[in-house]
Amino acid sequence: MIQLNNITLRRGPDPLLEGARLTVHAGSKVGLVGANGTGKSTLFALLRGEMGVDEGDVSLPADWRVAWMAQETPARPESAIDFVLDGDTALRRAEAEVAAAEASGAGERIAHAHVELENAGGYDARARAGVLLHGLGFAPTQHDRPVGEFSGGWRVRLNLARALMAPSDLLLLDEPTNHLDLETVLWLEQWLQAYQGTLILIAHDRDFLDHVAEEIVHIEHRRLNRYSGNYTAFERQRSERLAQQQALHERQQREIAHMEAFISRFRAKATKARAAQSRIKALERMERVAPAHVDSPFTFEFPPAPRAGNPLLNLDDVGLGYRQRPVLAGLRLGLAPGDRVGLLGRNGAGKSTLIQALSGDLAPLAGQIRRARQLKVGYFAQHQLEQLDAKASPVVHLQRLSPDAEPQRLRDFLGGFGFNGDQALAPVAPFSGGEKARLVLAMLVWQAPNLLLLDEPTNHLDLEMRHALNLALQGFEGAVVVVSHDRYLLESTVADYWLVADGQVTPFDGDLDDYRRWLARDERQKRRQARAGSSVETPPPAPAAAGRGRQARRAQRQAVADAKAALRPARRRVDQAVEALERLDQALADLEGQLADPALYQDEGNDRLQALLKEQGQLRQARDAAEAEWMAAEASLEAAESEAAGQARA
Repeated sequence: MIQLNNITLRRGPDPLLEGARLTVHAGSKVGLVGANGTGKSTLFALLRGEMGVDEGDVSLPADWRVAWMAQETPARPESAIDFVLDGDTALRRAEAEVAAAEASGAGERIAHAHVELENAGGYDARARAGVLLHGLGFAPTQHDRPVGEFSGGWRVRLNLARALMAPSDLLLLDEPTNHLDLETVLWLEQWLQAYQGTLILIAHDRDFLDHVAEEIVHIEHRRLNRYSGNYTAFERQRSERLAQQQALHERQQREIAHMEAFISRFRAKATKARAAQSRIKALERMERVAPAHVDSPFTFEFPPAPRAGNPLLNLDDVGLGYRQRPVLAGLRLGLAPGDRVGLLGRNGAGKSTLIQALSGDLAPLAGQIRRARQLKVGYFAQHQLEQLDAKASPVVHLQRLSPDAEPQRLRDFLGGFGFNGDQALAPVAPFSGGEKARLVLAMLVWQAPNLLLLDEPTNHLDLEMRHALNLALQGFEGAVVVVSHDRYLLESTVADYWLVADGQVTPFDGDLDDYRRWLARDERQKRRQARAGSSVETPPPAPAAAGRGRQARRAQRQAVADAKAALRPARRRVDQAVEALERLDQALADLEGQLADPALYQDEGNDRLQALLKEQGQLRQARDAAEAEWMAAEASLEAAESEAAGQARA
């Protein structure tokens, strides 16, 4: 176990932690949360052995292997898959020993070296690394590309894959969901749920923490406060404590009243029964969330949205792409005032392309986009963080938008985004990614748009700022289109989903659970198609003397037959897992159809409702287990296929 006993940690003159205590038992999955600057990353540095404590004692098992995710990766020449394999240092040592032993010609040393390589998982290591890369969104054609050819966001994914590749007893992950899309976050959740070691993660995605963490450690007032349960349980426990503080009570009640008004408005507009049920539950959950954040330093709201025509935007047979290369085609879509749309789709499907076209930053290749005369767009995208003037302060950035505004009014406004005192007047060059994201959001809110286009707005934002953004979006009266891997943001602020897939954009009739099932079905179908079109390759036989040719060909045919036979159990396991998943998917769909019956939500239907909800919970647990088994079966099959292909080539 890990034990921190009465520790004090300093970065600068003031302590980040003072007299802090914490025990983490082996196998625990811990979410580490707290405001920016409270010492989360410093605590990680302590656990990595990169720094010591100023006071107190730290106890960590001496034989524990510690893996962590690097935050930056320079442009390196090795391939992506070799970069990931390098994360397993024991594997690389075993490979080096095999090479040295074979060069020496010593039979006993060669035998021992191959045993060590097998113990290190060397014979299926490349397949395991390929599974990690696939799960994190890398196409097979990208596995052999040099690391230096990938953008910064994709290098972050490579760092994550490298950390997951390393055998570890303690895994430290600092913001692993930044730069990931929704599909990859779902995959990572499942991987971490199955992880057998001790996990400590810093994350600002509450749903991710809910699905992975089993306890929460909150850094507050220089102490480490442990809460049992996931992030929702932490919010509830903390809110109960804060609610007892009379000074915060009045603000808490105002936030709850604000949320209740939004819930009522949202419920009245809900038209799709199953989707509405999911979103109403998410919105009602907010009422329980609010008290845990009443001491948040962030508070802001959008100005009234200017009136504009209906529709705000209309796409008439629009084609979108780059350099005459089409990405989306035949789009016939419209946005009306008050619409709230979440875009779903795999990475690279065209979600950001659509957002750019709606903003006016990308001209259509075909068709026409008609815009209302009074349309005023507020567009948030990650590249805007890099377009800030490094030498200008937050106040100057707003003054350039409104030269006549009073400086004190600008400073008061920026205070709601956490820019207080001298920071509002300081150059933005040294600002963190989260601070820059807050400034871009402040500039967007200040301009009073009637259409918000948000492309991953929560990247770099901490939990308190995400909560403030959720509240502000609930009060926003204009239209919203959002791309986000933050499920809580989607569930609590959008009414409809559009699916971006196969070059089209179509309404998606369902919620995020339905989308998760759609992803799984789509992935299974693609794997089946790929498997149907491939087989163990049989290379032509090498030239042989006439007397040995027939024998060599017979031996080769036998080797191929043996390899195919060895694959049958793995393929049967995959088929059985797929059948189980599809049965559970259908059972869940049938049950959720029953839950869409309005009569259930009347008093007389309460008993049946409770029974159905209980059954739904059991089915979801069974489906999660079945999905984990399918992923494990696929990984085993891929490793077996890689080994069989190697035997066929030998």
